[in-house]
Amino acid sequence: MLYKLNLEHVLFLDIETAPQHPDFANLDATVQELWTQKTQYQRKDEFTPEEFYERAGIWAEFGKIVCISVGYFVLKGDTRNFRVTSFYGTEEELLKSFKSLLLEHFNQTKHLLCAHNGKEFDFPYIARRMIINGINLPYKLDLFGKKPWEVPHLDTMELWKFGDYKHFTSLKLLAQVLGVPSPKEDMDGSMVRDVFYLEKDIDRIVSYCELDVITTAQVLLRLRNEVLLTDSEIKHI
Repeated sequence: MLYKLNLEHVLFLDIETAPQHPDFANLDATVQELWTQKTQYQRKDEFTPEEFYERAGIWAEFGKIVCISVGYFVLKGDTRNFRVTSFYGTEEELLKSFKSLLLEHFNQTKHLLCAHNGKEFDFPYIARRMIINGINLPYKLDLFGKKPWEVPHLDTMELWKFGDYKHFTSLKLLAQVLGVPSPKEDMDGSMVRDVFYLEKDIDRIVSYCELDVITTAQVLLRLRNEVLLTDSEIKHI
């Protein structure tokens, strides 16, 4: 089935997230207590709630999206291009822009969203933050009442599991074992909070996010046993 998939019908995406506030001290007392309760099993006795707050971007209830990067294939005869673009700014603005892209260009049944670990993180995170921001969910993210085979989502990590639900494989590891060239990255996901709040370097975050989108597309090509994208085929728009 994967081999029959039309690549032009797939929107690849990745999100970068950060805590809603720079520091734990910026939260009101009620939210501080809710954060303490929410993370008690993850923290155990190793970290205080304040120390652990730098990881708040992982949870949609305490974090926010600072960048959504997307990519899609354009195939014309023997010519293949992969176009990449990003949405950033205020969270409400970037979510509305992303929703507009879905409604205007990826709104048909044939269209799919693809991300690495997307079913566990990116897709539900975007949906939750849309609801929190008062944005109606687009069809591609509204899963209520859908049967499993009706959900328009692809997950490269799930494809690699082959039914083994205990198996977590990072995008970086999967790219390595599949021979996907790893671009030189000057950051990782754990650094987004500091780059966003302390360095205030959104361009660096965007570049990192777009690299993950490109790598996800490359992984899907390898899963289909197809030739990888070359640098000349990748267009940043």
